[in-house]
Amino acid sequence: MRVTENATPANRFGLDYRAESARLGPPVCPIVDAHAHINGERASAVYKEVCDLYGIERVYSQTQLAQADAVRAVLGDRVRFVAIPEYMHKDRRWAFTEGFLENLDHWHARGARMVKFWGAPRLRDFTEPLGLDPSEMANFDSDARMRVAEKAKRLGMSLMVHVADPDTWFATKYADASRYGTKREQYESLSRLLEQTGMNCLGAHMGGWPEDLGFLTEYLQRHPKLVLDTSATKWMVRELSVHPRDELLSFLERFEGRVLFGSDIVTSDEHLTPSSSEAFGSSLASSEAEAFDLYASRYWALRVMWETGYDGESPIADPDLAMVDPVRFDAMSAPRLVGRSLPRPMLETLYRGAAQRTLDRWYAED
Repeated sequence: MRVTENATPANRFGLDYRAESARLGPPVCPIVDAHAHINGERASAVYKEVCDLYGIERVYSQTQLAQADAVRAVLGDRVRFVAIPEYMHKDRRWAFTEGFLENLDHWHARGARMVKFWGAPRLRDFTEPLGLDPSEMANFDSDARMRVAEKAKRLGMSLMVHVADPDTWFATKYADASRYGTKREQYESLSRLLEQTGMNCLGAHMGGWPEDLGFLTEYLQRHPKLVLDTSATKWMVRELSVHPRDELLSFLERFEGRVLFGSDIVTSDEHLTPSSSEAFGSSLASSEAEAFDLYASRYWALRVMWETGYDGESPIADPDLAMVDPVRFDAMSAPRLVGRSLPRPMLETLYRGAAQRTLDRWYAED
């Protein structure tokens, strides 16, 4: 496939993602997406069509609290919520501490049974200008986070964590280890949180280290209540396509039921109209058609990677390539996408079975 003249970051090849869903056909079983961010009433309707086309049965969404009811009105029982702080609140300290504690009750009433801790190294860059202590905001075992975790545990909730970012970021954005720490150091406070609370935990984005299956093997062995999701589509396509197929399949077989399908799709009504604002994700799409491609491209790429023998460039632009090597790549460059052709039983576990064994149980507990 070739990049078209009217290429967009979500559709470099001018694919008709509706036709492509028909070409793929129904998945081997209905798919549970363990990791998405669904917001916006109108955007939810676009996303719902994408789900219908690509076989998504349920989505666990980190929706903004103010939009949860509108999203539920569109998606109904298809959506289950994950409790998150009010990231955009003017008082960030309140949002991440007392406000988060207060909002857990509202989330619990809406059926949320997971609470998300975002611990990316760049959290330090967001908190310092506000006069906040980066260690109090970023460390998973800080007093503020432990209080949230303890309340969540009393409410019968589990954890979701974002613990690290791609190796490409540690080679560039986080090159100053004296400020951000090494990648391995990101996991130290998470280990303390898991050991102290004993809670079930979903590690977003293949636990933050899809580049290193050996490390993930050790970490999963150390923390038996930890499971992973395959969200962050661009990141997963880039890195999971690199591993030899037999090594990746061996990892999935070894941890059968502990690796869940996820996309990290972010929807927003900002995607549906031209916007000059800098709202999160507003630059990714500016019409309903572009929003559709944005959401559908993620499911297309993930299903093609897991189900087929495709070997070629991804239709989704990946700016991380230019971040590392700006001479060879630009903002519209994309990595190689290598289909893994998972056996049917493995697909059934990844797509649905793993979520039934973990998230279904977690969300049934009160």
